[in-house]
Amino acid sequence: VPLYSTLTGGRIDTVSMDAGYWFDNLRSTVRFEDATRALLADGRSVFVECSPHPVLTVGIQETAEAAGADVAVVGSLRRGEGDGERFLTALSQAWVTGVQVDWSSVIPAGHRVELPGYAFQHQRYWLEPASTTAGNKAADAEEAAFWDAVERGDLAELTGTLELESSRELGALLPALSSWRTRRRQDTTIDTWRYRIEWAPLTGLPATGPLSGTWLVVVPPACELTKWATTALRAAGAAVVEFETDGGPTPDRGTLAARLKETTDAREPLSGVLSLTATADVAPPDTTVPAGVAATVTLAQALGDAGITAPLWTLTHGAVSTHDEPVDHPAQAAVWGMGRVAALEHPDRWGGLVDIPLTPDSTAGDLLALILTGGTGEDQLAIRDRGASARRLVRAPQGTATAQPAPPAWTPTGTVLVTGGTGAIGAEAARWLAARGAPHLLLVGRRGGETDGAGELAEELTALGTTVTVAACDVTDRDALAAVLAAVPAQWPLTAVLHAAGVDGVTALDEIDAEHLDTVLGAKVTGARLLHELTRGTKLEQFVVFSSGAAVWGGGGQGAYAAGNAFLDALVRHRRGLGLAGTSVAWGSWAGAGLAASAGADRLRRLGVVPMEPELAVRALERAIDRHEDGLVVADIDWDVFGPAFTASRPSPLIAALLDERTPDTADGQSPGEPSALLARLSAAPARQRQQILLDLVRTEAAAVLRYRDGQVVEATQAFKDLGFDSLTAVELRDRLSRTTGLRLPVSLVFNHRNPTGVAAHLGSELGVAEQEPTADQGPAEPGEDAVRHALATVPLARLRAEGLMDALLRLAGGTDDTPAPTADGDSIDELDADALINMALNADRDDV
Repeated sequence: VPLYSTLTGGRIDTVSMDAGYWFDNLRSTVRFEDATRALLADGRSVFVECSPHPVLTVGIQETAEAAGADVAVVGSLRRGEGDGERFLTALSQAWVTGVQVDWSSVIPAGHRVELPGYAFQHQRYWLEPASTTAGNKAADAEEAAFWDAVERGDLAELTGTLELESSRELGALLPALSSWRTRRRQDTTIDTWRYRIEWAPLTGLPATGPLSGTWLVVVPPACELTKWATTALRAAGAAVVEFETDGGPTPDRGTLAARLKETTDAREPLSGVLSLTATADVAPPDTTVPAGVAATVTLAQALGDAGITAPLWTLTHGAVSTHDEPVDHPAQAAVWGMGRVAALEHPDRWGGLVDIPLTPDSTAGDLLALILTGGTGEDQLAIRDRGASARRLVRAPQGTATAQPAPPAWTPTGTVLVTGGTGAIGAEAARWLAARGAPHLLLVGRRGGETDGAGELAEELTALGTTVTVAACDVTDRDALAAVLAAVPAQWPLTAVLHAAGVDGVTALDEIDAEHLDTVLGAKVTGARLLHELTRGTKLEQFVVFSSGAAVWGGGGQGAYAAGNAFLDALVRHRRGLGLAGTSVAWGSWAGAGLAASAGADRLRRLGVVPMEPELAVRALERAIDRHEDGLVVADIDWDVFGPAFTASRPSPLIAALLDERTPDTADGQSPGEPSALLARLSAAPARQRQQILLDLVRTEAAAVLRYRDGQVVEATQAFKDLGFDSLTAVELRDRLSRTTGLRLPVSLVFNHRNPTGVAAHLGSELGVAEQEPTADQGPAEPGEDAVRHALATVPLARLRAEGLMDALLRLAGGTDDTPAPTADGDSIDELDADALINMALNADRDDV
């Protein structure tokens, strides 16, 4: 191998490299440029710097450019990138410049593939993890380096950083310091997940507000609040139509809709509907569903069936606690969970939720009338003697939590019962309890020991030193649950209950039936209620319920699930009012575990609810239990994503303060004037170009819902189902299109019109731009012509070519005259505006435009 010396500046014989050579090498000027020029003069054109980090490549490149030589200069490794990937990258850089690389020595197994003649179109579809430390100031570089060394356990680096003469003392301290640092980082992350509900007093309100128009007041049979409510509305100036439901505590949907229609058809349009059906909170026989919940769901459905679009306001009393007052009717709180979902699914037909005192007076009636006018801008309120308050979700880092200073860590004693104990989250809780020293764990589930993985879990817990009993029990069966409790060993009396059982079911509110309510609410509501009643005489150390964020803010398709979890939160507050133990935690999504992960992790990610690592979630649970916290919400929320999606169709005072913390960018790029802007653009466009504008709109909004970068990746004729749309993303697309077009669109929009082309056609019809008026020479359309034209529009051009129909169609379309060929939209090219010309040019090779 020829060697060029930086001592002589040229090629040398290696025999001359004796001791004298190296002596001169140390003392003489480095003639690197001369050596480089000698290499260039000898025809060398590839330079590879083999070093931990390139320092000579720039100099080589400059010398080559000065000499007018075209060379390839590459490094091998880089600082911080000393792995094989970096080395392969260097080889690739050499390869693309024409250097021959023996790839078989690097990748012995493989085959050649044909590459496209254009650059790869990179588009990343994986969601990036949201930062959990957003808003924190960047740590000082030296401090960050110090803690990095602590976490790596780098004793030598720390000794030098601290300028210690010996590492002996530090070596003993380092494990504890590293452990502390890890816990601190975990706690900092957990603090960004912690929220709680507060009630903000509404100040500066007038004593009352005029209520105009006709209001329908829907009441259950023998309701004690009917007279108070109707009197309050009439006193405010409203005309009141009193409507009593029949057919028992849960009326039939069809019958109720018919009666509502008959009652309202002969009257002027309603200004609003006030429902007192939620105040019936006793479960009828043969069901686990509180009558008020079933009746309110049925009423909301029947109002829609009857074509009544006036906003529905729902009253409860004693269902929420605004400060420290007890929750007297926790069953009514389930309606609050359902109502939050109704606000998302039917933003135009939902008014709000109002909780009133147990004995409301005329002042409370005046406040109710003021709220119903909509003047407060709130939709979740409580009326108390001190006035009206509005519900808010606020951050609750550990340092500002309302709980008392942390007591000593709770050490489980006796038997700890875990419902859903063999499920994903229940198993995580059981592991934590075993690690805490629980003597006996009673894991309860529908299938007991037959549940997949139950045996392995029991062995794992036993190895941690605890005795484990796995019992098969339906927690909605009072007798079966009582038998399980009676079998608790006397040597380990029952001391704690963790209720993690639950059944999920995603169903739109309009499609919920009695069976769905009974299934979903059974495990949550009935199971928790029976545990409360059967253990009320037992002095429990802990009574912990696993609730859900769906109960806190709602969620499309989660009406029943949200209702059940809202009941859990209220039950714990009810227990605490009785002096009993109670802790509730409403969870976001757990990574790889739980109902949220199994049933809708992808959907939640798209909405900005980021899955939490189970290890950290359990630590958050540990802190909540140790501090006996109540009403805690633990969820990793990306507000930049969640906020715009959540408020797309309806503003939410509940989370307004949290959205104010976001970066000032408008996530959706939407503006309040969009409907008028769209209509102006459609009006200015040539008639047959309007449908393309609407199609582009649908594709763009569909791409935004799916978190794609642009609408071009959404095919015009591809079914929404194949794109991955479900009932929830369908609602989100409906909301976005409603906001942009100003139209009131049905929830089932994307299911009624299966692809973007179909939806665009529907929008055109609703906006009055669906068809071009026939010209004089065209004459009237033949019967069935629209269907034929629509069918042709849905067939990709590639399919027409494959069937040999393209030429025939073009001949028929163009005839034998010399008129210009039509564009893809049927317009003369002279009629197209700049946007249309650009779109046509960019999509010339696509079959869907």
